[in-house]
Amino acid sequence: MNRIAARFAELKARHRGALVTYLQAFDPDRDTSAAILRGLPAAGADLIEIGVPFTDPAADGPSIQRAGLRALAAGASMAGVLAMVREFREGERDTPVVLMGYLNPIIAYGPERFCRDARAAGVDGLIVVDMPPEEADELAPYAAEQGLDLIRLIAPTTGDARLPFALEGAGGFVYHVAIAGITGTRSATAEELGHNIDRIRAATALPVAIGFGIRTPDQAAAAVRLADAAVVGTALVDALAATLDEAGRAGPRTVDAVLDAVGALSGAVRAARIMA
Repeated sequence: MNRIAARFAELKARHRGALVTYLQAFDPDRDTSAAILRGLPAAGADLIEIGVPFTDPAADGPSIQRAGLRALAAGASMAGVLAMVREFREGERDTPVVLMGYLNPIIAYGPERFCRDARAAGVDGLIVVDMPPEEADELAPYAAEQGLDLIRLIAPTTGDARLPFALEGAGGFVYHVAIAGITGTRSATAEELGHNIDRIRAATALPVAIGFGIRTPDQAAAAVRLADAAVVGTALVDALAATLDEAGRAGPRTVDAVLDAVGALSGAVRAARIMA
């Protein structure tokens, strides 16, 4: 059992949902990003998604696009992101780490080499937002060879007939994209989410996480009452950005502001099912 499966099994036994946090690597600089990463488990992150900065992040809203530009200006690269994960693993062995990004940087790095290096660094899963199932052969064999979970995105527009195909070869958990659009722009209703979670659960035994549009502790708590996990990204990126100076540099409160926001989200997630 890998770290992702082990974490979900542990939380299921405790009748608790998971908080999945997302931040861009190297935002606003390498040292600050690494400090936040080190602090996430203690702050309450159950799983950690690390965004791999890319010049054309078509699925991301303005906040994460700006974070990516800051990260690239700070020298982010695929090799640099993997090195950051490797350093994180020196002090944290249990918290699952998922890299989330786009296919182009993986192709440029070399898919086989990327999967080998990602596994060696301590990565557990991959989310490639612009890789449809029809193109998964470019990456899936190498991910499977290294024991990396290929986490699939399921949108509200994914029809029942397509679900089994879209989930073929999926691992770790299913990422339900709660809205048809870019990250951080709006939230889905409980009725919409409940309907789509039911459809996904009928098609797979994998845990289901809800992402895109979850910003507040209350929304995260509502998500884990319906699904197995809540993914929060834009709200954390915004908390970070609010502490930066006019030149986009970290301030004395940058790390703590992000970790405090994670703590508030975690508290709500941990209490959600107790209060349900």
